[in-house]
Amino acid sequence: MTVPRIVLVGAGSVVFTQGLLADLFAFPELRTAHIALHDIDPERLATAEAAARHIAVRRGAAPTITAHADRRAALADADFVVNCVQIGMVEATRTDFEVPARYGVAQTIGDTLGIGGIFRALRTFPFLKALGDDMAEVCPDAWLLNYTNPMAMNVEYLSRATGLRRVVGLCHSVHWTVHDLCELVNAPFEEVTYLAAGVNHQAWVLRFEHDGENLFERLDALIAEDPELRRRVRIDMYRRLGFYPTETSEHSSEYLPWYLHHPGEIERLRLPVGAYLDIVAANMAAYERTRDALAKGAELEVEGSMEYAPQIIHSITTGTPRTVYGNVPNRGLIENLPCRGTVEVPCLVDGSGVRPTRVGALPPQLAALNRAYLGMNELVVRAAVENEPRHIRHAAMVDPATSSALRVEQIWQLCDDMVLAHADRLQPGLRATLGS
Repeated sequence: MTVPRIVLVGAGSVVFTQGLLADLFAFPELRTAHIALHDIDPERLATAEAAARHIAVRRGAAPTITAHADRRAALADADFVVNCVQIGMVEATRTDFEVPARYGVAQTIGDTLGIGGIFRALRTFPFLKALGDDMAEVCPDAWLLNYTNPMAMNVEYLSRATGLRRVVGLCHSVHWTVHDLCELVNAPFEEVTYLAAGVNHQAWVLRFEHDGENLFERLDALIAEDPELRRRVRIDMYRRLGFYPTETSEHSSEYLPWYLHHPGEIERLRLPVGAYLDIVAANMAAYERTRDALAKGAELEVEGSMEYAPQIIHSITTGTPRTVYGNVPNRGLIENLPCRGTVEVPCLVDGSGVRPTRVGALPPQLAALNRAYLGMNELVVRAAVENEPRHIRHAAMVDPATSSALRVEQIWQLCDDMVLAHADRLQPGLRATLGS
């Protein structure tokens, strides 16, 4: 593979697309790649194309850039497909927060577990099925690199509902967690050895060392000295569970029953309820600034984002070996987690592809939390695969944050309200309201 065809699906996520392209063009071997952009929004697609051409010039690259409103045309003969869609965009995200809030359910991000994660998955699954069917026909050997959340549910659904086997879910949480820990304990990131494993947004740093020193001992000393550092969910989890979680406190608080249901804990741990709505607004503003700057012919400052997809593409294209963290089906990788669930583990990448590595067993307290996460995931995936609307309610019933906040009849009523709000985006068999 000398000149790969790289398809960005959901390229209208322009700011994220810019970072990916900056990373791709940082590799000399990828500067002549064919970049095929696809989005269903004509304005966003045109903006993405203009941004891609601008970045190519800035990076001294000479790629072939094409823009496609038709997805199959974009996918034809692809070598790599990078998926970063958000089904329903801002309107659907507001619904994910506003309807549960009427029931007293607090969410911070709402894209992984909880009511927000359940319905983000359910409205994404029909798209993933269509994407998988298209890829099976027009680019069956392509690698699908998925960034769309909820990551673990989407990868599990793809593995069960489509014939695709070259699927890897990608998230930057492990990289940036270790990077930020290094800054906190004053250790050089490039020289640190680490191992993390678990599930997406709830993996764990199992080893964190520099020149044989256990860097967690430095972290323990900082926590003991600084009471403000203890006012963070992930620090609280680390102190009680013994291992550091690989996602932010805002994310981590939603996957457990201990924090968001208690106003005192929200205050103590400074949890920003509804934070994702501010992130969405900031993303919209960043898109509009980019669109307007390109229309005026102004310069754009675009920095690389250290994302895994460009690294994987480079490794497979050139045979350069490297290790990344990927979300893949658990085929014996973590022995005390369900075999059909999606786990996040180190993956070796080279010209032969992406090869997940076996971690073995997690410490039991970590596996117990991950099993609860994956049990909820399985119910959501089963709802779609089996066309069973009751499993939507079952998933909400076992979700830690929802079940800690509501009585069971309220959970069923909330699911009915969410089904009605998202009905046109759900597969027909899941649009039924079932009452309490």
